[in-house]
Amino acid sequence: MTPGKAHLSAEQIRVLAARSDVMGAWLVLHCWGVITLAVAGFALWPNALTFLLAVVLIGSRQLGLAILMHEAAHNALFKTRAVNEFVGEWLCGRPILAELRSYRHYHLTHHRFTQTEKDPDLVLSSKFPTSHASLQRKFIRDLTGQTGIRQLLAQIIMSFRLAGDDDAIEAANQDAAQAFKARDLWKSLPVFLGVALLMSLVGEWWYGLAFWLLPYLTWFQLVLRVRNIAEHGATEQSEDPLRNVRTTQAGPIARALVAPYWVNYHLEHHMVMHVPCWRLPALHDMLCKAGLKERMNVASNYRHALAEAGW
Repeated sequence: MTPGKAHLSAEQIRVLAARSDVMGAWLVLHCWGVITLAVAGFALWPNALTFLLAVVLIGSRQLGLAILMHEAAHNALFKTRAVNEFVGEWLCGRPILAELRSYRHYHLTHHRFTQTEKDPDLVLSSKFPTSHASLQRKFIRDLTGQTGIRQLLAQIIMSFRLAGDDDAIEAANQDAAQAFKARDLWKSLPVFLGVALLMSLVGEWWYGLAFWLLPYLTWFQLVLRVRNIAEHGATEQSEDPLRNVRTTQAGPIARALVAPYWVNYHLEHHMVMHVPCWRLPALHDMLCKAGLKERMNVASNYRHALAEAGW
């Protein structure tokens, strides 16, 4: 049962859940547009500040692509199913070495069993709260590329191990650490490398390394971890949809650098998972008007959410 049905009418949910091909196209174009402008900004004004800003913005939009693939996994990115599948796979997932189909299988299991023993994401959230020192070490590993390199190597090894082995693929589909990663890496790797090559062709030879691989190995890993912690870290291990997940309020800077495309409204997403991301603020308002505001697990900002996890 959709948890939101206990508090909202069928008509309210129907209106909120309406998809839009136009809005889906705008979100994907916006994501790739920010990436393009970030590279162009450095090309026009090459200095350390614009380089750092480009890496951070592109890493945040790589998370944005993951979020839009997540939308497609819920059939919420586009109204037209064929477009939803194609764009979610090839313009959102594959460029970041992800795979829509395997992610969908894994992620819907997470929704069905959120914060219970059957939740495949429980292994991630159960680690929190932890110590400040532990979180600091994790963040340093992310920003220095250690996490990204380790996971990329693990993904390559996994792809070799899974080749032609259906049983191993099924087991890998329950691996929280590799939840959205492509099992058949060799379909995604050409797309990932193609983006890097295009950057190098239109700019300097090293642009692909600096503005696609480097953000992927560093800032993307950091904000992906922050997202995971904020959503379920240090929340109740229960079946209460108002307490076993967290929404984090985000201002313009947080939305630009850490929480693109309304990903911060995670409690609302769990209440009605097929509502498109751009309608989640409206869903939040409806839940508050339904008298749930005081019961909802909402952090005032990402610093607050991380503090609850031990920062």
